[in-house]
Amino acid sequence: MTAAPILTTARLTLRPFTLADYPAFAACLQSPRARGMGGPFDSFGAWSLFCHDVAGWALYGHGGLAITHSADGVVMGEIVLNAGPLFPEPELGWTLYDGFEGQGYATEAAAALRDWAFAQLSYPSLVSYCDADNLASQAVALRLGAVPDADAPRPDPSDLVFRHRRPA
Repeated sequence: MTAAPILTTARLTLRPFTLADYPAFAACLQSPRARGMGGPFDSFGAWSLFCHDVAGWALYGHGGLAITHSADGVVMGEIVLNAGPLFPEPELGWTLYDGFEGQGYATEAAAALRDWAFAQLSYPSLVSYCDADNLASQAVALRLGAVPDADAPRPDPSDLVFRHRRPA
């Protein structure tokens, strides 16, 4: 299996989650911020998703990484590669915690993980599932160069799907 990587960008470090990251993760998933992901979740649901993102690396060679600010280590959100039994095809997803939106962090983190995935894994493409009301997430997908794919299968029929193609 592929071990969880540590990726760096100009401002960010994307690293495997630690147990110390769980309280911020749970707070986000238990808040209205998680509406576009099927939430808000109760404590069981938040813990289950945290474990899913951590265990995915050992079981499938993909999973979630904490988005941290390189300068001070503050955890600002999550970037994730999802695939396997819950997703019809490999997904690139992102979630920023409250107060970190509008600064380009999601785009920067997603570009780094997307590029790593295409370099290290054999995916022909990735998709991003976006809630139809989440215009900020849709804007991130478009900034990354993803294109809408109305014909793609999706875990939630109301989601919009944006396709990221492997570079030639």
